[in-house]
Amino acid sequence: MTILVTGGAGYIGSFMVKKLLQRGDEVIVLDNLSRGYKEAVDARARLVEGDISDENFIDSFFKENKFDSILHFAGYISMAESMENPSIYFKNNVFGALRLIENAVKNKVGSFIFSSTAGVYGNPIKIPIPEDHATSPTNPYGESKLMVEKILSWHNKIYRLNFASLRYFNAAGASLDARLGEKHNPETHIIPLAIKAALENSEFNLYGNDYNTQDGTCIRDFIHVIDLVESHVLVLDKLEKDNGGFFYNVGTGKGYSNKEVLEMIKKVSGVDFKIKVSQRRPGDAEVLIADPAKIKQELNFESKHSDLETIVKTAWQWHKKNR
Repeated sequence: MTILVTGGAGYIGSFMVKKLLQRGDEVIVLDNLSRGYKEAVDARARLVEGDISDENFIDSFFKENKFDSILHFAGYISMAESMENPSIYFKNNVFGALRLIENAVKNKVGSFIFSSTAGVYGNPIKIPIPEDHATSPTNPYGESKLMVEKILSWHNKIYRLNFASLRYFNAAGASLDARLGEKHNPETHIIPLAIKAALENSEFNLYGNDYNTQDGTCIRDFIHVIDLVESHVLVLDKLEKDNGGFFYNVGTGKGYSNKEVLEMIKKVSGVDFKIKVSQRRPGDAEVLIADPAKIKQELNFESKHSDLETIVKTAWQWHKKNR
């Protein structure tokens, strides 16, 4: 297959590119490199620099290239940043995706796989969260992802565009050989920020310890990036056989509190870095834990590397090597 990976120079996208190449697919990466890194792209893939929000560029790009499938990772991902600058989230995440979806229909691309988020659920009323749970985002990041899901659903109904939306629950970790890992600008994720504090023996800023949870901190379901990528391969295979629009949670069904994550990082690193408690960040949900039953039953998905210790150990090795 010839596959377009948007955002393929980013964290999850770069892992996806490597996996597709190992499968024998031809991969074209589209990335404007504003938040991705050229060196993260496997040399066997063809990298095209360009912006998905540039309508003229995207139109000409699709005229020059033909794809069997699109895997769309080129979205901004910081909840905190979206509360400070919502317009860039709607411009890039929504309008950029719309340009891609329009061209997927126009050029008869076989399938579209969308990198979505558990943030579409907002503060859930049921834990663990099933895919049919009500959607009520608490920040523009989650709202922008939900908008794209709705755009995809309408394009499926009207144009029969086959798609799957994968709702991630906190991607984390690094490759087992420490060659690929998590690097964002800005970085807002707890594991890389806490590892940075351990490496520099500096203070870590914990946002909120007054949540209605066992230890007062947010609880999240973490999925190792290797397992996350495997879920995309399963969905890609499904869309080759089945027509329609599909939604899947990608998580483990187990949650860890921020304090538990920090304690694991201290254990793995051997550094007892200081923790400063600050006010909650606006838009943070209290508890987000997936109900992964659907993807397990329909696609035989299995998370093999997503226990907290493996996630932290692989991340620690990558950050220590690439600091």
